[in-house]
Amino acid sequence: MSGRGARDEPPLARQVLGLLAGRGQTLAVAESLTGGLLAAELTGVPGASRAFLGSVTAYATEAKRDVLGVDADVLAERGPVDAEVARQLALGVCDLLKADWGVATTGVAGPETQDGKPVGTVHVAVSGPVTGGVVAQRLNLRGDRAAIRASSVRAALTLLRNELILAREERDPQGAGAGQDTEQNGEDGCLQP
Repeated sequence: MSGRGARDEPPLARQVLGLLAGRGQTLAVAESLTGGLLAAELTGVPGASRAFLGSVTAYATEAKRDVLGVDADVLAERGPVDAEVARQLALGVCDLLKADWGVATTGVAGPETQDGKPVGTVHVAVSGPVTGGVVAQRLNLRGDRAAIRASSVRAALTLLRNELILAREERDPQGAGAGQDTEQNGEDGCLQP
């Protein structure tokens, strides 16, 4: 997960933590299908505590509702694998841990479907302080359970990095506003533009 890209860039976790620390901001993470992998990736970077406050692994639907404040009606109507649930998870962990930025993952890693959602359906979300909005991204990933979880971590870190860069460059109310959604499809755990 933390390997270097084709352009010999630093690992994503190091990039996002550097951006956050450079502006004195903090991060909290809410994880479901990734089960702590995102937090592990972040805490694997020396000095992560300058920006990373902590995480909540809300694997059970009840934990999403009771610990992170996801609306019970949304969970009942849409199930836990949903863009709105990811948004509320990101906001909930920010509120709980008093962080500037929140990242959330929820989805189906397999091997079986969940609530009618196919394996590889993943939603990641990022909330930030610039616009007060939350950006959610739907992923359709392929691969085994481990590949889907690893790709979900990469996607969450990539979305956060992009939002941090946008926040720095645009500071525009029409930038990454509330409720923006995107979708990406992948094969064998690879994201496609």
